[in-house]
Amino acid sequence: MKFVHETRPGRVVFGAGTRHQLAEEVERLGVKRLLVVCAPGQADLAAELTAPLPNTVLHPHAVMHIPVSTAEKAIALSEGTDGCLSVGGGSAVGLAKAVAKETGLPIIAVATTYAGSEMTPVWGLTANGHKTTGRDPKVLPTTVIYDPELTVSLPPGLSVTSGMNALAHSAEALYAPDCSPITALVAAESVRAIASALPRIVENPRDLDARSDALYGAWLAGTALGSTTMSLHHKLCHLLGGTFDLPHAETHTAVLPHVLAFNLPASPAAHAALNLGPDPATRLYDLARSLGAEMSLKALGLPETGLSTVADQALAAPYANPRPVTTDALQTLLRNAFLGTAPTA
Repeated sequence: MKFVHETRPGRVVFGAGTRHQLAEEVERLGVKRLLVVCAPGQADLAAELTAPLPNTVLHPHAVMHIPVSTAEKAIALSEGTDGCLSVGGGSAVGLAKAVAKETGLPIIAVATTYAGSEMTPVWGLTANGHKTTGRDPKVLPTTVIYDPELTVSLPPGLSVTSGMNALAHSAEALYAPDCSPITALVAAESVRAIASALPRIVENPRDLDARSDALYGAWLAGTALGSTTMSLHHKLCHLLGGTFDLPHAETHTAVLPHVLAFNLPASPAAHAALNLGPDPATRLYDLARSLGAEMSLKALGLPETGLSTVADQALAAPYANPRPVTTDALQTLLRNAFLGTAPTA
């Protein structure tokens, strides 16, 4: 074997009720004044979590894909603070990363979804319909609190798409050119945990064991994402989200089976590691659809004219992928995802 494996620094506090340890974790970092970012719908939760903290600035304006203008407002508010707390999912973490990228402030993340981005050094900003992403160690949260009790209120439908979003991180990590044996183990365990948890969550949204398994899987998925280079799936989803403002997790859910149908024949090791039977792409498509996920990009808001736009942009920027991406293959893949039909090889 020959590989490089880079372990990211960070502290994870996992378990039911761990949100009550937030003040202790803030004190542990020596942070005296926090900028707190979250989506508008999480403002009450953020206020509740930070009530024991004496000095905070609440900014509940995180949105998907992090517009540059939104980031600039948060950065301006960060003056005089020495730490940033994100409460929520990918949008909140993304806004905290935008602040940290410019200021170097340490991030504490309290996760309420299965996004997994709190475990990565990847940032993203959108301007003029174009999403730019990059990697910077400064944006990797210093401490992450995973309390499965905070995910109980996440509706089953959103739980499914959030979980599928996380599963996409692990699936692409398995055929990444820089996937190490350790990352492969982490990614495979993540897929197992998430795939088994989602049906149980839909059956009983208050099943704390199922919620814990999903959150555990999401943590591992984020770790896999942060350790590897993402490929065609993430490229397409970034283009769809940044250009057409499609919902993030729902777009990942709809696109993933089609990308796997294209890529897995070129990566037998990833196919085997997924452990989802002879046809993982169809298995995940059927799973998501049976749990109520929308599998059509058209229904998610993509105009038909957008298919050629996304295809052209994807083909114009080279990226790592286990097999060459041709115009015909990409058009077929996107058309199937647009219509929401079953994936084809």
